[in-house]
Amino acid sequence: MSEENNYIDHIIKLLNRIKESQNENIIEAANLIAKAFIEGNSIFVFGCSHAGILSEEMFYRTGGFALINPIFNPSLMLNTRPITLTSKVERLEGFGSIILDESPIKRGDVLILHSVSGRNPVIVDVALKAKENSISTIAITNLEYSQKVLSRHSSGKKLYEIADIVIDNCGEYEDAAIKLDGMEQKIGPTSTIAATAIGHSMIIEVSKILLNNDIIPPIYHSANIDGGDDFNKKIMDKYGDRIHYI
Repeated sequence: MSEENNYIDHIIKLLNRIKESQNENIIEAANLIAKAFIEGNSIFVFGCSHAGILSEEMFYRTGGFALINPIFNPSLMLNTRPITLTSKVERLEGFGSIILDESPIKRGDVLILHSVSGRNPVIVDVALKAKENSISTIAITNLEYSQKVLSRHSSGKKLYEIADIVIDNCGEYEDAAIKLDGMEQKIGPTSTIAATAIGHSMIIEVSKILLNNDIIPPIYHSANIDGGDDFNKKIMDKYGDRIHYI
């Protein structure tokens, strides 16, 4: 297999691009999250369909920041049947505002938004509603992709044009990465790996900031080690008013 058609080689190069070009944005986002935490606020994460995998990845897991709260909606998750319904639902203008209104997020909280194209009405609605409610937003998106497509929202805006901090996942147009001879479409999407690397990098930077302020970050142990359940329960008891998934 040639290097240019090797997915793992491509991912390594992608992660290096993120490291080289997005580090300042990741640190800026980490400072925003740390400030919100110190001030007694919560952190939320939202995305639609495959972009929502980041919401599952970042909450209630080993090595994860306990105050990351996912915002889920059944119509936008990958267990929806038919799965094509998710594509239709995320184009419903106004639905994102309802989702945010029905969540426990409040003024002063931070919202991480993941969308590769950033063009669909639900993600734009959520970002606009957050801004209206003085909720800080961090967008993880694909700038090359987003800048080549039109918004599907009546405002004409895309996610990167609304968010307070924008982190580029450094992916390619359409997300998939590998082009093989004899095929029109490319194979191998990169956005989930990129977003996960960015998300965990942010939390590590948040933890460094908190430690520099003599605060022990609320990071979960594995529930599958001896003592893990008790350790995690202490975190939940201490921060229960800011952990909305228990």
